[in-house]
Amino acid sequence: MPTNILPIKRALLSVTDKTNLLPFATALQKMGVELISTGGTKAMLAAEGLNVKDISEVTGFPEIMDGRVKTLHPKVHGGLLARRDKLSHQEAMKTHGIESIDLVVINLYAFSKTVASGADFNTCIENIDIGGPAMIRASAKNHEFVAVVTDPKDYAHLLEELKAHNGGLTKTTRGKLAAKAFSLTAHYDALISNWLARETCTPLNTYTMTGTRAQSLRYGENPHQSASFYLTGEKRYGVATAKQVQGKELSYNNINDTNAAFELVAEFDPHESAACAIIKHANPCGVATGENVLEAYERALVCDPVSAFGGIVAFNQTLTAAAAKAVSEIFTEVIIAPSAEPEAIEILAAKKNLRLLITGGMPKVAEAGDMIATMAGGFLVQSRDNISANPDNFKTVTKRQPTAQEIADLTFAMRVGKHVKSNAIILTANNMSLGVGAGQMNRLDSSLIAGKKAAETLARMGKTVESTNIVAASDAFFPFADGLEALINAGVKAVIQPGGAMRDAEVIEAADTANLAMVFTGVRHFKH
Repeated sequence: MPTNILPIKRALLSVTDKTNLLPFATALQKMGVELISTGGTKAMLAAEGLNVKDISEVTGFPEIMDGRVKTLHPKVHGGLLARRDKLSHQEAMKTHGIESIDLVVINLYAFSKTVASGADFNTCIENIDIGGPAMIRASAKNHEFVAVVTDPKDYAHLLEELKAHNGGLTKTTRGKLAAKAFSLTAHYDALISNWLARETCTPLNTYTMTGTRAQSLRYGENPHQSASFYLTGEKRYGVATAKQVQGKELSYNNINDTNAAFELVAEFDPHESAACAIIKHANPCGVATGENVLEAYERALVCDPVSAFGGIVAFNQTLTAAAAKAVSEIFTEVIIAPSAEPEAIEILAAKKNLRLLITGGMPKVAEAGDMIATMAGGFLVQSRDNISANPDNFKTVTKRQPTAQEIADLTFAMRVGKHVKSNAIILTANNMSLGVGAGQMNRLDSSLIAGKKAAETLARMGKTVESTNIVAASDAFFPFADGLEALINAGVKAVIQPGGAMRDAEVIEAADTANLAMVFTGVRHFKH
């Protein structure tokens, strides 16, 4: 056997995920490999007739403390860490009766699944694996003499190599397995660290961003950029949890825009009304509520049907057949909804390239969580913007009080405006977007764009600016009165904004002069 081949004579198996373990262990035993195991893994293999030695037989010490202590023993870690080419290590093994372990097959307690299940704090703590990561790291460190397997997907390849090399594994394979093993423990520890920091409200000096690759993407924002989609393990309904029912592979831009669409539509309680958001380049080109999802879609579409072409459509309620038929009439990249009627799925099946994502539920706006923005050499971390416009917190600052309908429309407008790229201005009426001014370098330009768009929308509806009670939301304060004056000229009757500018008094005076109602929220919603 070549010198870089490690003969596998003794293996330790201890896994939480027992997928395909039985055929793998059976094949090892047929090759003459001695099997050692722990707890549930040992019981499962023994029940299937395999000859498996219990870990306590190796250590001479029973599992204690509800299984917390079982593999943390010199006869385990000495067998993993000993260098076979170092005489002092060999002598220590002989003196203390330690035998080499050549292969470790291991994966960890399902910590992230436990957290995602909503388990209480103590249950999550109990699902933090200690012995497993210690064995993985020891084996990976000493991979010149030990092979460590952490992924059931590797079993088939390893059996092929063992057969090809008369029961041995190459140094190249052991190195790759070690790299994969350290990646697993790094990911695992990061999940625990970030979770515990959130639970204890502890700011971290070192923040580890980690995820599991869900898929390699064809390219990034542009064809010359490579990209992958990673899952962090956070249990929040959306693109990351969605099942793709049909359609071609999602692109980088699809995923980014679909997430923006679903987070926006989540602002509207599905128990109160149906809502639809149409997104293009991460900005809404139409948002509306309705008696049902079809009505919500039709009202959202009228805001900007030109931009809706090739867009993303999100719903907060079950996708119905009627809505599916309507959406399919124009080119749409992605539809995302918490669920879909079978007939709706059947209708969309005719559109082979259209992606349909079913999330299984709606995210909660108020949920805590981190948002991460990367850059060369670093990244930014902030908590999620989990505040939604609430009329209970509105403060009227003008002489004219807003009407009940205006309050409802202002609430709608600000909930939409929160998801528009800054500087953001959104004009609405009757829970329907009319005009969106997004991503401009100054608020005046956004106001002018939103006003122009609103006039065009109303014309398509056969209505006039003068006959419509238009309201507007601004994601941040007006630094000067010019932006507000542009909205007044566009026919706006009421405005919602955070307030807090040096020139608030001038802005309020301009509103009063025009008999405009204005409310302050005290909450800014910049989105870059």
